Amino acid sequence: MLQRTVRVDVRGASRVDTVVDLVRRPTSLSGERMPARWSELRLALLDGVVGVAGFLAATAPIEKVWDRLTVDQRLAADVALAGCARGHGLVVDDDGDADDADADDFGADAPGPAPTAQDLKALAEDLASMFDPDGEEPKDEDSKRRRGITIGRLKDGVHAIRGYLTPDVAAQLQLIIDAILNPKGDGPPMPGVHFAPSDGADADTDTDVDADADADGGAEANAEAQAEGGAEGDDTDPFNSDPRCVLDDRTAAQKRHDALAMVCAIAARHNAMPTLGGSSPVLVVNVDAKDLAAHLGHGAGAPFGPAAGEAGGNGGWATIPGSGAHLPVSVAAHIGCAGTIQRVLFDEGRIIGISTTDRVFTVHQRRAIVARDKECLIPGCHVPASWCEIHHVVEHARGGPTHTDNGVPLCWWHHRSLGSSGWEIRMDDGLPQVRGPRWWDPEQRWRTPRLSRARSKIPARLARTG
Repeated sequence: MLQRTVRVDVRGASRVDTVVDLVRRPTSLSGERMPARWSELRLALLDGVVGVAGFLAATAPIEKVWDRLTVDQRLAADVALAGCARGHGLVVDDDGDADDADADDFGADAPGPAPTAQDLKALAEDLASMFDPDGEEPKDEDSKRRRGITIGRLKDGVHAIRGYLTPDVAAQLQLIIDAILNPKGDGPPMPGVHFAPSDGADADTDTDVDADADADGGAEANAEAQAEGGAEGDDTDPFNSDPRCVLDDRTAAQKRHDALAMVCAIAARHNAMPTLGGSSPVLVVNVDAKDLAAHLGHGAGAPFGPAAGEAGGNGGWATIPGSGAHLPVSVAAHIGCAGTIQRVLFDEGRIIGISTTDRVFTVHQRRAIVARDKECLIPGCHVPASWCEIHHVVEHARGGPTHTDNGVPLCWWHHRSLGSSGWEIRMDDGLPQVRGPRWWDPEQRWRTPRLSRARSKIPARLARTG
């Protein structure tokens, strides 16, 4: 009957039925009519300022966290969304208290343009994150479980690609695509011979340093291979070089997703990548300075890992410009760990100050760390260190320097999940040490990965002559 009356299909009738349930005024046991679940939006719907699509877009984000909201928060969301639907801004009195604002203030300003359903949804998502910041963590955990990329078989000359990307990886990929397709780019290179500047000021010195590091690395590798079963072989710590340790529970699709994330991060930093507005297409995340400081400040003095984040809770949230995706502060901390933090001070919407904190390891520091650690520091992960992100063992916000004695290579996944995976990292006299979760090491001892361990020289009896 509803399909015939409203002249919609089954899906449209179902949406109308959902709206009816949300605006129906229930009857109490005494026969009195009770207020509707969304009383202000109900009036906006009856006045014709919001349709079925806009109503559902506005209420869906709040309905997901409804049980975790207080009565005052529910009423505030209803009033704010109804005011937005009518074209009014948020109502705040002179004291900055929205609860004490007069209802007549809605008529003080002439209604603006009618918002779209997407506008109402964006406001509702902001309100849901504001009222329930802890809700961003479960969504992030769900996105990490669902992430993955599958490359299909060759068919008719092409491969089909299917999968799901986390919001930050999708935003980074979109930035790179936008930079390449930017119509104001430099265009294709001109024909002829071109000379590119070297990475360092003294190319000869850099070459010598790298050659020495490689030579030492090769000698150390040969020493370990030839000394197997000796004093070093007595150490049974199950670290990176032990193939029997199956520590990575990611699916093949999830590994491909994380590989794409690393490719996007490396490509965005490359000097040959086209720019957007004069800057590299690197990922930008907006987060309130108080939320970031609260997240990084808990567990000060503890090794990085669960001990640094357990006490901090999950308060606050971050957003990605452009996509509008909401992320937990832990994701912003991960992105900022290997990047630059720019603080922008606002006063009633006006920019009053800008400051930048550069925490990026230099090319020379990265080379030294790569030569020391060889690959991702987490045991069982063999991602080359040159592909990894350099992680501050002691967070920059807690006074940790951007120094080789405070940097270790971590692949994208282990860097992203360090606060929840159970792994902890510390530095011991310039050498990194890890402490794994109890399922990996019941003794919970600090251990030095083999590839980072300072080895003795090759015994004379094992040295080859001629």
